Amino acid sequence: MRSYKIGVIKGDGIGPEIIDEAIKVLDAVSVSEGFNLKYEEMLLGGSAIDETGVPLPDETIQGVKKCDAVLFGSIGGPKWDNLERHLRPESGLLGLRKEMGTFANLRPAMVYDELVNASSLKPAVIKGVDIMVVRELTGGIYFGQPREYDADKSYNTMVYTREEVQRIAVVAFDIAMKRDKRICSVDKANVLEVSQFWREIVEEVAKDYPEVELTHMYVDNAAMQLIRDPKQFDVILTGNIFGDILSDAASMLSGSIGLLPSASTGKGVGLFEPIHGSAPDIAGQGIANPLATISSASMMLRYALGEDTTANKIDDAIKKALAEGYRTGDLGNYDAKEMVTCSEMGDIVADYASR
Repeated sequence: MRSYKIGVIKGDGIGPEIIDEAIKVLDAVSVSEGFNLKYEEMLLGGSAIDETGVPLPDETIQGVKKCDAVLFGSIGGPKWDNLERHLRPESGLLGLRKEMGTFANLRPAMVYDELVNASSLKPAVIKGVDIMVVRELTGGIYFGQPREYDADKSYNTMVYTREEVQRIAVVAFDIAMKRDKRICSVDKANVLEVSQFWREIVEEVAKDYPEVELTHMYVDNAAMQLIRDPKQFDVILTGNIFGDILSDAASMLSGSIGLLPSASTGKGVGLFEPIHGSAPDIAGQGIANPLATISSASMMLRYALGEDTTANKIDDAIKKALAEGYRTGDLGNYDAKEMVTCSEMGDIVADYASR
């Protein structure tokens, strides 16, 4: 029997609730598909601060490197907002990504037919949207040096190396080859030298993928085009800060941020997580939407473990649950036939996926 070791980071807020439902689905489908998953829980974020005094304990850094993949919930909350920046939960997540070498963040944004009315945009604009945002994750302005904060002047530095741009471009082109073979590289090359550098290297990588159509777009125009005509995009390739903003904008095409997963991959172990935050205002109430986390588990099976058939079963189970009219609270106004709790949605998807 195939066996995989999965690091589990539940985190803060609704993190423990949504991770429990993803594990429920994974356990159901792994049994039916004949492989075994072994879980090891680790600390990160606010829960790590409370227990160890730091957002990223060394035990977590060492632990993830021994896993085949890591499934992560969410971190942060008002409780830790007043800490020094290097001690806040978000610093722990940035540090973990850096330690894991997960330089490529994959964020799909797709619109389920059953939820076409959930978006704030017209159905004709968003029906059939299926976008993959490929965001560079460990470089750019979030990590560039020098950086400084003081009362009179503060600054950050956007830095990219040739290797960083080449490797994220290769990831995007490889993904495009499995999709519609179209990439839009998003930058700000009209005013930023680092974006000119980015564009030149992406064009160099494109020469190795003659079947893929490459276009370029400035980030401000890309933000507008995502709202005006999102179906024009297949794969969007972009840097860290632009990808952070555009992928959140793209996520709302679906109608709820509670639907969309992400994968952070790269040199070694991958990190798989929903794109939403810890939602401390609804934690513990059983009303969180677990579908983004369950979808993240599907991406883990596909991109880290090579269990494509099993991933497809989870994806199909999610679609079936939505088609049958099951809705969590965030989707209750959209063709709901039965309102369900976080745990009940997990039960439904696990049942469909295991058949």
